[in-house]
Amino acid sequence: MFDLQNIKTIGRYQILKKIGQGSVGAVYLGKDPYIERQVAIKVYRLPDDTGPEEIEAYKKSFFIEAQSAGRLMHPNIVTIYDADQQQDFCYITMEYIDGSTLEKFCKPDNLLPIERVLKIIFNVCKGLEYAHQNEVIHRDIKPSNIILSLSGQVKITDFSIAYIKRGHSTLVKGLFGSPSYMSPEQVKEEFITERNDLFSLGSVLYELLVGKKAFEGENEYSIMFKIVNNDPPPILELKPELPKIFGDILSKALAKNPSQRYQCSMDFAYDLRLVLRSLKETPKETHDGEFLSYIQGLPFFNNFTESQIDQILSACDLVKVEKGKTIIQEGEIDDSFYILISGQVLVQTGSEEVAVLEKGQCFGEMAYLTGEARSATIITKEECIFLKFSSTLLNGLSEAIQLLFFKNFTQTIIKRLSKGTTTKT
Repeated sequence: MFDLQNIKTIGRYQILKKIGQGSVGAVYLGKDPYIERQVAIKVYRLPDDTGPEEIEAYKKSFFIEAQSAGRLMHPNIVTIYDADQQQDFCYITMEYIDGSTLEKFCKPDNLLPIERVLKIIFNVCKGLEYAHQNEVIHRDIKPSNIILSLSGQVKITDFSIAYIKRGHSTLVKGLFGSPSYMSPEQVKEEFITERNDLFSLGSVLYELLVGKKAFEGENEYSIMFKIVNNDPPPILELKPELPKIFGDILSKALAKNPSQRYQCSMDFAYDLRLVLRSLKETPKETHDGEFLSYIQGLPFFNNFTESQIDQILSACDLVKVEKGKTIIQEGEIDDSFYILISGQVLVQTGSEEVAVLEKGQCFGEMAYLTGEARSATIITKEECIFLKFSSTLLNGLSEAIQLLFFKNFTQTIIKRLSKGTTTKT
């Protein structure tokens, strides 16, 4: 078994006790004497009896975790503080979370309430959305890599086999991850995208709800065969008391074909939120904190308070639209405007494609401001989620909120002009 044995410090960090053990390394509770805080230290011993080239390859592989997670600063991702090498050890120092992984809640006699499960997976979606936006694919989402703190915080950890896209649309081939949570394309060593993580997250959701893995088998090969060829037992047969929408959610999350799966994390989260708000225990007139904080993180809303966003959500419609649908038609007269929560839309003038708008951007604001007919057509490039506003609803909000909207509209128009995009919608 791996152990540091008699080593009291590594780098500047004091080692207090071992808190985790793996096949090639261990995790220790440590203390940073400079900042006076507890940290988690993941330590790996460099392999023995290998040449310099193998050692360098091993170190490069180890520090992928520092490079990938270290570039991500999000409340639902464990923060990386430091990474270095000492003697024949590599180590990463990270945020210490006092809590447990989701593994303990995947047992039939220790399942969490449905509402708690939904909020946990929603928070994982937020963390994954942020990672994916920063071109990091985790590749090993599973219960043991999601931590639930004693205070209720949800944190994604262990980016040791993550892939940093660095501008590429897909990643290299290779069999990585834990068999029970791999996507079909991961098992087949095909090119994979962010939707790989969503399949894995669907497997985690399934297990948290029923206390049984979605894909089980006598060995890794039988598990991987099922992932590629078989659907898991329908969740409503195992737990008929669950809302029926869970069957649809898991069918979509665990679709064999990535194009039929959720296209982004917040698309997944949208459906989870629908379930959460349909449960009797959740008042329909309130908005959950997880969703409020996500909206506040969008560029358009970063100067709004959470209270203001709560009011805004009461004065708009949250709409999901499938790929290829027309949201705005050139020439029509309408006072609605939209803010894109997830996905992409295409802006067309006549038959010419003039722009692509992404998450956090608004459109339709010029027709709202001027009352003129639409000068462009907006079509969804993929499944999208929008906030839809009308002048009547916006006019009912406080003057302070309306002024912030007008300020942000102005900044949006200036940015488009500076980029040479003059199309009004």
